[in-house]
Amino acid sequence: IRDSGNPVHFMDIASAEVTKYAANAMLATRISFINQIAEFCERVGADVNQVRVGIGSDKRIGPAFLHPGPGYGGSCFPKDVQALIRSGADAGVQFDLLEAVEAVNVRQKERVARKVLDRLGASASGATVAIWGLAFKAETDDMRESPSIPVIEALLAAGVTVQAHDPKAIETAHAVFGDRLTYVDDHYEALRDVQALLLLTEWRVYRQPDFERMRGVMRRPLIIDARNLWDGARLRPMGFEYHGIGRP
Repeated sequence: IRDSGNPVHFMDIASAEVTKYAANAMLATRISFINQIAEFCERVGADVNQVRVGIGSDKRIGPAFLHPGPGYGGSCFPKDVQALIRSGADAGVQFDLLEAVEAVNVRQKERVARKVLDRLGASASGATVAIWGLAFKAETDDMRESPSIPVIEALLAAGVTVQAHDPKAIETAHAVFGDRLTYVDDHYEALRDVQALLLLTEWRVYRQPDFERMRGVMRRPLIIDARNLWDGARLRPMGFEYHGIGRP
C-alpha cells in the first residue's frame, strides 16, 4: 500500500464501516448527478460531454465518475447506497439525498430503454435489437445489478427480440435470462438484420468498430449509445441515426 502512494488510516470500527459506505455512496451520487444533468441537457439543447469537462476541470470537483450512462450497478454501489439508507433509518437519520440518488439510478435505466422504444415506435413489438455489452462494466463478467438487466427486461416486455453480445458475460447472462435472448459470439453478427443497436458497456472492442461493416448488416442504422462512446457528428453523415446520452 505504501508503494502505491495510498495512505493507511487507522480508526475505530464504526468509523471505518461508515467510511466505506460513504465513499461508495459519494461515487454513486456523482453518477446519478451527471445522469440527471444529462437529462436536463437533452431538454435545453446542451451537450453533457462539454458540461462534464467544464465542471471536471474545477479542482474542487475533478473529472472522476462524471460520465453519463445507463446508471450504476455492480456488487458495491447499489448495496452500499441501500445499506446507508436502511442503517440511517434505524438510527433515526433520513438519507433524503441517497434516496434521490437511488431513484435517479432506477429512472435512468428506464430512460435508456425508453430511448430505444420511442425511436422504434409502433414497430417495437416484433423488432430485433442488438445489445453490445451485458456486464455492469468492462473487463468483467459480473452482471450483479447490471443496468443491462432492467433495460433488456423492458425491451422484452415490449415484444422486442434481443440479440446480445458481450466479450465475457454471455454465460452469466444466460443464467439471468435463459433462452429469452439470442446470444451471439461475434459483435458484428449480433447486428445482422436488426432495427437498432444499443450500446450498454464500454468494452474496448466496441470503441473503434468498423462502422461501414455495421451499416451494411443492420436493417435500420439506428444507434443508441448509452455510454457516449462514439461521435454522432461522424456517424450521421455515414447514414446512421445516432442518439447518445445528454447530447443534442
